[in-house]
Amino acid sequence: MLQDFGQMALIHIISHLFFIGVAWWAIQSLNFGKFIRAGRVIQARLLMILLSIVIGSTVSNFFLDYLTWSKQLPYIFQ
Repeated sequence: MLQDFGQMALIHIISHLFFIGVAWWAIQSLNFGKFIRAGRVIQARLLMILLSIVIGSTVSNFFLDYLTWSKQLPYIFQ
């Protein structure tokens, strides 16, 4: 039982890190140059990091919820 919790924790960590990385990669394709004020590059970079954390965590939670629900689906027929 406790081993299942450890495995799920590892899956959650890997999933979150993966989707945060994918979100960061996708955000890199946007041109934020038009919206950045002069001398505010560090703040713009921080905003991009925070956006990728928010987007990546949201997408990861969606997929993890979907995984959990699909595992619980067989219990409908019991």
